[in-house]
Amino acid sequence: MTETVDFVISDLSAAVLAGGASSRMGQNKALLTLGSERLIERVVARLCALSNDVMVITNTPESYEFLAGLCRFVPDVTGPGQGPLAGIASALSAARHARVLVVATDMPFLNLSLLHHLARLEPQADVLVPVIAPDGFPETLHAIYGKGALPVIEAQLAGGSRKITHFFRDVRVREVPAEEIRSFDPAFRSFFNVNTPEEWAEAERLDASSMP
Repeated sequence: MTETVDFVISDLSAAVLAGGASSRMGQNKALLTLGSERLIERVVARLCALSNDVMVITNTPESYEFLAGLCRFVPDVTGPGQGPLAGIASALSAARHARVLVVATDMPFLNLSLLHHLARLEPQADVLVPVIAPDGFPETLHAIYGKGALPVIEAQLAGGSRKITHFFRDVRVREVPAEEIRSFDPAFRSFFNVNTPEEWAEAERLDASSMP
């Protein structure tokens, strides 16, 4: 589907988790250049077309000074190295709106039409998450979280558990099935992420193939 939707959703914040170690890549993947943009620039630009409250969750904001004016920098509430669940908690704590779209910094093919569609679904859900894998594993870093989930997440973190899906049983979850996603993103390219040099090479190939 051609991306024609480009308007800000007034009640949605958006956050990029940029706290990963990038150990398999061997360098900070957020700063790799795809086309003419750094990877994190590309992600933030997509989110700025969606939300008037865009955050980058990081304890090293000095690495991303080139994003100044486009987003806010929010530190991880539990300190470095605590994993993406802590990043989600940080985003929910700092968000100006009741819901937060959370994505990873290494997702170069975010689809605005799909994101707008997700943002219009069941705003009362504490978690709204795509499920495209045959094993039913949810795409937790391409999902919308409500502030109502924050106390449950904080309690889980305090208990030492960092697995994102562990708190789902205690909140309202709306899963978005593959069939619904496919009408916006037939190849599920939105969910492609980059962890290794081989995946980066594939991202470059996919990006080049999408150019007019």
